[in-house]
Amino acid sequence: MSQLILSNARVFTGVTELEESAVVVEEGKITEVCSRRRLEQKELSRETRCIDLEGALVAPGFVDTHIHGFGGFGVEDCDPQAILGMSRALVRTGVTSFCPTLYPQEESRFFGGIHAVVDALGKEEGAEILGLHLEGPFISPEKAGVQRPEYMRAVDIPLMERFIEAARGHIVNMTVAPELKNMRNLALFCARQGIVLQAGHSNATYDNMVEGMESGIIHATHFFNAMRPLHHRDPGVVGAILIHPDISCEIIADGYHLHPAIIKLLVQEKPSSRIVLVTDALTPTGQTRGIANGEEVELSPEGVFKRSSDGVIAGSALTMDRGVRNLVSYGIPLAEALHMASTNPAEIMGLGKRKGTLLPGSDADLVVLDADLSVKATLVKGRCRYSRIPLLEVS
Repeated sequence: MSQLILSNARVFTGVTELEESAVVVEEGKITEVCSRRRLEQKELSRETRCIDLEGALVAPGFVDTHIHGFGGFGVEDCDPQAILGMSRALVRTGVTSFCPTLYPQEESRFFGGIHAVVDALGKEEGAEILGLHLEGPFISPEKAGVQRPEYMRAVDIPLMERFIEAARGHIVNMTVAPELKNMRNLALFCARQGIVLQAGHSNATYDNMVEGMESGIIHATHFFNAMRPLHHRDPGVVGAILIHPDISCEIIADGYHLHPAIIKLLVQEKPSSRIVLVTDALTPTGQTRGIANGEEVELSPEGVFKRSSDGVIAGSALTMDRGVRNLVSYGIPLAEALHMASTNPAEIMGLGKRKGTLLPGSDADLVVLDADLSVKATLVKGRCRYSRIPLLEVS
């Protein structure tokens, strides 16, 4: 049995932080995390490869549960090769697993995107595809953002059944507007299917949100963005998320979608374990211009994409590694930032026993970071998929 040991590392396991330690990997799994002293006592076989990381940080690989595209590859291409292109490219940013995310669009293309993701499953040469995130179509035209209101739908459970059938059960999470009629029935139906529902693109009142929580909608999409704001007579979606500590939420930590002070406020008001870093990245992320949701966009000086036609913000150009660096620069402790990027999304999406931690039995999904938190290497299920470390070759 071949064995890989990443030694002389600062290891963040998702539970604790260990200095001068090693991570032992066998057959795609973490088998042990141990101190240097214990490693020196081990009898290693000839097949064991031991890589000295010279004090670099090893952490659970990043889990991006809301991403539309990357590097010119997008879910909207309705092509399995585009999804696989995202997989190959994302490892450069420390991502080891992700949920390709679909916009509301005409039905044929929406189903085309679903089929593309399903057809790509199991063929990845980079980050693992966890399953789909459907950002709609059961969302509110009143909070459309740049999404196309004409493709938003009233709650339709038979249509939802068709989505599930097309996805062959691989829908992980779905953004919905809790205030829509018959949403309770949809929420209870999705709960039976193991789909995590998250409030977003919503004009829900506070009472609507409480009703949604009662039916299991206890996660939220890109907090503060495209949702009813806080008001002293109606706390709305934002107020409900702040008031109720068990509601978890996504944040886009690019310095534009959320002011750094708002993230500090959120961390003061909500347990950091309920906060999930996402990119919500568009197809041309990593490029200066391209097509997103059928429209030409270009990268603005603020680091977000805006529509070329009118300068309206079109979406994010964030990457997960940059999001972690941003959070730390805002004063968020490194351990909490890493939790937000890996441990928290894995736990909230029900993957906590195999993703988001570096503990015996978990998948060997890990990222190696240098002193400035840039990515030195990314391993997915024990296979090196990106490396700037000479002795750790890509396989």
